[in-house]
Order: sequence, then C-alpha cells, then structure tokens
Amino acid sequence: MGYVQEARENHVKKKVEEALRSKMKEKALKACDQYTAKYAECAVGRTLSVVWQCRKQAKELNECLHQYTNDSVLEEMKKEYMLQQEAKESL
Repeated sequence: MGYVQEARENHVKKKVEEALRSKMKEKALKACDQYTAKYAECAVGRTLSVVWQCRKQAKELNECLHQYTNDSVLEEMKKEYMLQQEAKESL
C-alpha cells in the first residue's frame, strides 16, 4: 500500500483527532494510575525540589504514559474509528 493511499485511509478531521488524543490520554492515565500515585506521593509538600527528589517516579510515570500515548497508538485508534465510520455508513 502506498504512502498516499495509507494517509488518505487514516485521515480524520481535526476535531475527531483531538477527541481521539483526549481519549488516548485518559486511557493512559488510567493504565498508569499506580505511577501517578507514586509521583504525587513523592511531590507532597515539595516545590522546586520535586524536580530532583522525584526524578525516579517522574521517569517511571513518563515511561508508562509513553506506552499508551505515542503515534502508533494514535494511528491504531484512527484506523478503528475509520472502520467504525465505514460500518455505520454501510448500514
């Protein structure tokens, strides 16, 4: 499949993409809840020192979030959305 054809198949409107990104972030936060809690616990009572005192927790949280919020995940969500739209149109 050519690049242009693939790009056309995965094209969605800007508002739809924004909604998919929001949904992706929501799923990521739910999946990484334990890391969010660890980071929040570390950050309690700190201001600037949170940057170096909670570096390990922040790194763990970012690694977890990145698993669920990257371009390949977004592209997969777009494909699913397009398939759902095609199924609705065929009814």
